[in-house]
Amino acid sequence: MVIAAGPLDWSLVSGWIPVAVLTLGLCALAALLASRRRTWWTRWAPAAVLLAALLTWLLRTAVDDWIQPFPDPLPFDVVVWTGVAVLGVCLTLFRLPLLRPRHWAPAALAGLLVVLLGASQINRHFDQYPTARSALNTWLTKTTKLSDATGTTRPTLSVPPGKTLDEVWHPPPDLPSDGTLSRTGIPGTASGFHARDAYVYLPPAYRADPRPLLPVLVLMAGQPGSPDDWINSGRLVDMMNAFAAAHRGLAPVVVVVDPLGSQFANTLCLDSRLGRVQTYLATDVPAWIRAHLQTAPAPASWAVSGISFGGTCALQLGVNAPHVYGVLNDVSGQEEPTLGSRKKTVDEAFGGDAAAFARVNPLDVMARERFPGTRAAFVAGRDDGTYRPQQRKVYEAAVAAGMRAEWVELPGGHSWQVWRPGLERQLPWIVRQTGLIR
Repeated sequence: MVIAAGPLDWSLVSGWIPVAVLTLGLCALAALLASRRRTWWTRWAPAAVLLAALLTWLLRTAVDDWIQPFPDPLPFDVVVWTGVAVLGVCLTLFRLPLLRPRHWAPAALAGLLVVLLGASQINRHFDQYPTARSALNTWLTKTTKLSDATGTTRPTLSVPPGKTLDEVWHPPPDLPSDGTLSRTGIPGTASGFHARDAYVYLPPAYRADPRPLLPVLVLMAGQPGSPDDWINSGRLVDMMNAFAAAHRGLAPVVVVVDPLGSQFANTLCLDSRLGRVQTYLATDVPAWIRAHLQTAPAPASWAVSGISFGGTCALQLGVNAPHVYGVLNDVSGQEEPTLGSRKKTVDEAFGGDAAAFARVNPLDVMARERFPGTRAAFVAGRDDGTYRPQQRKVYEAAVAAGMRAEWVELPGGHSWQVWRPGLERQLPWIVRQTGLIR
């Protein structure tokens, strides 16, 4: 379904809106700084600047050194724009007692504009919300009850050996133009892991009779993150509907799963003291898919993909559960699962047992085993100075381990500028590997 462009679809990361926010925000910052009072320049303005600098430093230190909700340090420009937003708040608070009541509202508005400026620039860095629609997608996207979307079990379309699904597929005249999106829980029956709800995208062809056995794509977000990220920032439904429209209703069945359990948790996507997440993804999720959906069998027709933490997780599943996932698409992943350092990871997740970590760490696994049946793609941003070199190292290890691997570089850094096209551009490759198209 193509949505007519409107205010909700105007870009928040390019064009006139971010320029306008930048201009208004800088003007508001200048207005908050301006004053004819000598005491403002000798006392209050310096105090506001120093307080903003201190609060920004404390925030960065708390995130990067104390709480460490994620292993990556905050990017420098994100810290700077956070500091600008904090400065706007501090200047407003220091100005209000010096103003007459009728000037309070304009001062508060100026402070709000500076905060909006900082938020806009941070959003441009990550490309998290390219439009207002992507920010509101959780409420705007229509979901269908899974049982209504799947319908009853149907006869399946037979594909002769040597043929791909699209070569024998003839869409019925009443085939819907769009797929369906459903939200559902996937219990951790074997693992005991408590995951947040997953999303299931079923393409139009899933509702045909006979039903084609479509390949499966298990998809994961980064950390911090949630399955909602692929629906909102990733614009998954539009992406998959567009692909299906170009292929007569055919597309993979996509299951967006949660390997974290909460927004800032870091489970390492492994079986460890932090939870049995690998068992969840390699046993519970596949068992649930087989029980609730009619799909092509694993592993040749099952792919796993993710971004950042999720990309590392995709690689881990590809080497630790190749009997489930025969195709992996690792976008901006790390060279190994980490809590910030190898020592911290081994100590906190494996009780100091380095050998236990090495048994499941992808680089160690690929150094001792071969994977001639696995097809892999490694995607990195050209400007990603941290993870592009790590991805290249993993790609070379995958080639040495016998994987049929490809290397892809895209414009951008460690953000949705790379992650979104990291799936969209790779879709033809994924479905070709899984037997949907030739």
